[in-house]
Amino acid sequence: MSQVCLPAGREYSPVQIQIPSGACDSHVHVFGPFAKYPLSTERSYTPGEYSASDFLVHLNQIGFSKGVLVTASVCGTNNGAILQALGEYPEHFRGVVVPEPSVSDAELDQWHELGVRGARFNLLKINGQSLYKNGVGLEVLKSLAPKMRERGWHAQIWIHAPDLCELGAELLALGIPLVIDHMGRMNTSRGIQNPGFQYLCELLKEGLAWVKISGADRIGTKTEQYLDVDPFAMALLESNIQRVVWGSDWPHINYFDPTLLPNDGDLVNLLGRWLPAQADLEQVLVKNPKLLYGF
Repeated sequence: MSQVCLPAGREYSPVQIQIPSGACDSHVHVFGPFAKYPLSTERSYTPGEYSASDFLVHLNQIGFSKGVLVTASVCGTNNGAILQALGEYPEHFRGVVVPEPSVSDAELDQWHELGVRGARFNLLKINGQSLYKNGVGLEVLKSLAPKMRERGWHAQIWIHAPDLCELGAELLALGIPLVIDHMGRMNTSRGIQNPGFQYLCELLKEGLAWVKISGADRIGTKTEQYLDVDPFAMALLESNIQRVVWGSDWPHINYFDPTLLPNDGDLVNLLGRWLPAQADLEQVLVKNPKLLYGF
């Protein structure tokens, strides 16, 4: 049986930066109700139920108004929770799904109408071992790429940056936009000179990929205010600020130690270190999501 995750934190540190109007939290998850949208039987962890209205409360807490819902690995290819949320709040949300290889054109068109703008593919391995169960991989991406291209969708790639050097050419050959999750899931101890991370920076410089500067809590040290993440976020922003979006990763699934669970206010305030200029903050939180997700 998979371990039950801690509930999302209810305490938010005060947001200390001026959030621009129309700001978008570009990476979150919703779950359930499980009676209607059950989790995958085989899964790496067990989250609680979090609805679209719960997510709106989170957005209000941090001063944002828009969000991108991403189907998490524990859902398998059941995208029902985010599709329902998209139907409920079409002006506020966009979605990234995990599709079955056999998904029909009619279903893809229906999802697009609801606000789906991409599909997520799990290529994440650490030391050659898959980190999470479920998800769909490279072969499904290859088979669906033509249909995604027709609809203007992107491929959200959950990958360890050191593996990008090996897979980059194959991914680029698909001819669809690439969005790399969570700064390439780099362990900060590897340093920004890691060849895979440098390759990610080059992709950004050439306008060949996007990246989410999310997941500071996944790669950094909470007790040090995630200062070890700063060089990575800054390197990505300096590579091409027009190809960067930010996400909180709410409700912070796969956490079991309360001392490690992040505070969403603290995560938002990291942007004050990374994006001290208001124009740059607006670029990452408003203009870039508008272009990538079609708000």
